[in-house]
Amino acid sequence: MNGFFKLVSTFQTQAEPAYCGLTTLVVVLNALSVDPGRRWKGPWRWFDESMLDCCEPLENVKKNGITFSKVSCLAQCAGASVQAFRANESSLDLFRSFVETCASSEDHHLVVSYDRQILKQTGTGHFSPVGGYHRHKDMALILDVARFKYPPHWVPLSLLWEALNSVDEATGKSRGFMMITKRAKPTCFLFTLSCKDQRWRAMCKYLLEEVPYLLKSRGFTTVEEVVYTVFGSLPADVASFVKWIVEVKPAVNGPIEKVDRDETERLRYKSKVLQQLRQTRALALITKWMEQNSVNSPEDESLQTAILQACCQGAAAFRGSNCYSNVKCFKKDVKESNVTSNGARGEAVVMSSRVLVDGCEQVIDALVPKRPSSGNVGGGSVLQQDGIDQVTLEEDAFHPTTRDLLAVLLLALPPSTWEQIPDLSIHAEISRIVSRKELPHELQLEVEHLFEQAFFVSRSCTEEALTEEALIETKN
Repeated sequence: MNGFFKLVSTFQTQAEPAYCGLTTLVVVLNALSVDPGRRWKGPWRWFDESMLDCCEPLENVKKNGITFSKVSCLAQCAGASVQAFRANESSLDLFRSFVETCASSEDHHLVVSYDRQILKQTGTGHFSPVGGYHRHKDMALILDVARFKYPPHWVPLSLLWEALNSVDEATGKSRGFMMITKRAKPTCFLFTLSCKDQRWRAMCKYLLEEVPYLLKSRGFTTVEEVVYTVFGSLPADVASFVKWIVEVKPAVNGPIEKVDRDETERLRYKSKVLQQLRQTRALALITKWMEQNSVNSPEDESLQTAILQACCQGAAAFRGSNCYSNVKCFKKDVKESNVTSNGARGEAVVMSSRVLVDGCEQVIDALVPKRPSSGNVGGGSVLQQDGIDQVTLEEDAFHPTTRDLLAVLLLALPPSTWEQIPDLSIHAEISRIVSRKELPHELQLEVEHLFEQAFFVSRSCTEEALTEEALIETKN
C-alpha cells in the first residue's frame, strides 16, 4: 500500500462531470511531484485541470470527456513517462502484475479506464487511479475521483478487468490501463508538441504518413532538396504544432526584483538547449534552406508577441477561465526588466504584460533567459560544418523562432522517415544530420521528449481517423 499514501495526499474531486481523466492525471502527477512548469497559486507549483490542455481543448473535454489515448498523450506532455495498454491487447495476469507493482511503489502509479456499468455503478466510461491491492482477496482499491458519487472502494480484480476489457463507444476502441512514472530526466523542457490547434491532425498525418511517401517517390541531389520536400508543403504553420514553453506567473506586490534558484536553473537549462540547437547541422541546414528559398518567418513571431500570447494564456488559466476570447491584452504595455538571479544581476529578464480577464485587470510576468553576450550564441557569427554554413543571430537569442522550431522538429522525426530515400549518399548525409547520438546531452533529452510526444500524438491521430471512418461507414 506504499502507493496509497502518496496518492491520498493529492487525492481530489473532479471539478467537472466530464473531467475524470484530467483529475486522475492531476492526482497522479502531483503524487509523483512532477513539475508543471509554472506556478499554480502563490509560490506553489502544483497541477490543476486547467494546465492539462496540450492534447485537447478544455472546452471539448468539459463537453465530451476525453479518450484513453488523449489521457496518455496528456501525461506524456505534462512531463511523465507512460506505459499504456489496451485491455484487448493485454491480459488479466499482466494487469495484475502492474497493479501489484504500483500498489507497492511510491513512484509508479496505475490509472484505469473502465465501464462503470459492469461494476453496477451509475454512468459509463470513467478514469480513476488505483490506490492499493489486497493480494489474498485479489482486490484493487479504486480512488474514485468522482467523490460526489462514490467513496474509495474495493473491487475484485477480475471484475475490474472485465470493466477495462470493454469498448468505448466514442472511439470503438478497448479501454485499458496505464502506468505513469516520473521521468528520470529533467521535466524542464524548452519545446513541446501541442494538439490544441485543430490543424495538428493534418500536420501529424502529413509528417508521419505523406512525407515518407514523398521521399520515396522523388530523386534528390542535395539534402536541401530533402528539407524543401519535408517542410515546403506543411499544411499549417509549424508554430501551431511545435511550441516553446514560457514560464509565467502573476505579478505580486509590483515588478519582480529577483528569481529564485529553481527558476534560475530552469532558465539556464532552456538557454543552454537553445544554444546547443543553434550549433547543430540541422539548424544550419534549415537556415540555408530558408535563405535559398526566400522562406520568411511570420511577422508576428517577435519576442514581444510571443510573451503577450503567453501572458494572455497564463492569465486565463490563473483565473480558471477556459475562454481566451474573454482575455484582452495590451500590446503596448509589455515591459522588460533585468532581475537578480542567484545573486547575479542581468542573467534573467522579466517581460511583464497588463491584461484584462473577464473585466479584471492583472499583471503577468514571463521569465526568459538573458540574451547571451558571448559564447555559443554570437552576433551573426558564421561557422562551417560538413559544408553547411552555421549561422547564429544575436537578435533572436532570447527565444526560439521559426527556424528553431523547424530544426528541432527535423531532429525529432522518426528515423524511419528517411529509410526510403532512393539515393544512398543523400540518405546517409541526412541521417548524419538528424542523428541524436552525437547531440549534446540536454538537447538529446529535448529531442527524445518530442519524439515520445510524437509517438502518442500519432497514435491518437490514427485512432481518431479510424473512428471517423467507422462512423462514416455506420451512417452509410
